[in-house]
Amino acid sequence: MNNQEHADSMDQNETEHAEEDKRIYTLSEEKPVKAVVKMGVPLVAGMFIMVLYNLVDTYFIGLMRDDYQLAAVNLAYPVMMIQIAISNMIGTGASSLIARSLGAAEKKLAAHTLTVSFLLMVLSSVFVAVLGLLFLPQLVQGLGAKSNTFSYTEQYVRILLLGSLFTMGNYISGQLLRSEGSVKQSIAGMIIGTVLNIILDPVFIFLLGMKIRGAAIATILGNAAGMFVSLSFYGRRKTLLRPERAYLKPTAEILKEIFWVGIPATLETLLSSVAYIVNNNLAVAYGELNVAAMGIAQKILSFGNYIYQGFAAGVQPIMGFNYGAKNYKRMLGILKAGVFVVSGTELCVMAVCGIFAPYLIGIFTKSSEVIVTGSMVLRAIMCILPFVGATSMSRMSFQAMGKPQYAFGITLIRQLVLYVPLLLLFDRVFGFSGMIWAQPVTEAIMMAVSVRMLYGLIRSEEKKHSEG
Repeated sequence: MNNQEHADSMDQNETEHAEEDKRIYTLSEEKPVKAVVKMGVPLVAGMFIMVLYNLVDTYFIGLMRDDYQLAAVNLAYPVMMIQIAISNMIGTGASSLIARSLGAAEKKLAAHTLTVSFLLMVLSSVFVAVLGLLFLPQLVQGLGAKSNTFSYTEQYVRILLLGSLFTMGNYISGQLLRSEGSVKQSIAGMIIGTVLNIILDPVFIFLLGMKIRGAAIATILGNAAGMFVSLSFYGRRKTLLRPERAYLKPTAEILKEIFWVGIPATLETLLSSVAYIVNNNLAVAYGELNVAAMGIAQKILSFGNYIYQGFAAGVQPIMGFNYGAKNYKRMLGILKAGVFVVSGTELCVMAVCGIFAPYLIGIFTKSSEVIVTGSMVLRAIMCILPFVGATSMSRMSFQAMGKPQYAFGITLIRQLVLYVPLLLLFDRVFGFSGMIWAQPVTEAIMMAVSVRMLYGLIRSEEKKHSEG
């Protein structure tokens, strides 16, 4: 190696070390509000882009002036939620262990966990695709599709299942990048995948005349592009950790940690999917156009959802790192800063969407009935936003700490003890206009419960550490 090559190599190593130090500083020492914003805002921006996956499909299908195809996209959405639920099991479980390992200065364990996660990603996506395709008619019927929407829903779901590897791979690889503090890299795949989806949707739906099938194909191709972009950072050595062939064999310890933390995270998403299906089946009784109206309102709400999910995902590696480092004072500071930032932001979003509800619904449909119903639904469900962010942040903090039993407890209380019973009760007593208020009531209660649980646990861990 000549002097110039040696100098270039030294410069590259210094750059890599500087980037590594910057990531660790954000996790360990940055001021709480600044750390929350620094880790959360890029994810919020990326998730805003990612939400376009569903909104773009809804928008272009809405241009066909076929409310039954519009309803079919909404009915099929729980399939993607199930794919994300299983991805969440792997990504959340692995991310928690990776962040805690880095905080405890166990880099080899972190790299081993990363490698095993990619193996689990491939195996789980194949399982989902095969099982779903074997029972496709039964699955579509269970989603609530009726005579006018069954065929459209079946077409959309079949393609979603065939593309399971790309949807799940895109989601998991983004989570793994975030676990080491590589936030900017984690959103690159989201951006490129969504831009491709926006370009391909009108091509497949209109130019090639594939209608709802074209929307599904564009979504899968977008996810595929996002996954390959995320994986390319590992291949080009732009990350703190890298998968290694020597670590392909899982250990009992790693699998136990991934599933111990990940399974409750998966059950949370699966229970949300069940609640979503119950909600749709109740709404169908009031007419399939009401399902279309609810679908549009839910997709607009997803803008607000992705704000709190982005901040919660950004807080997760900070909490995991500092739990591994036993820095409990910083954890409490991050919790307070996170609740302040996310609740304040969501209040602004709720106000804007409430004021402009008819205009927002009107972007996706010209049906006056759907616009009126959708506006009523949107104004009601937007009331969850000031509360649900703190609940999500608390749940993900429990997962980051390797305490999934608390996260799962929040899920059980939220979905089975409160939301579904309130949904059924409000539907019976107040009808369609009442059932849409079940979720805001649930989230207001859950904010108080979850934040108190997390604060108490951190204080308890701090006390045990000081006494030990």
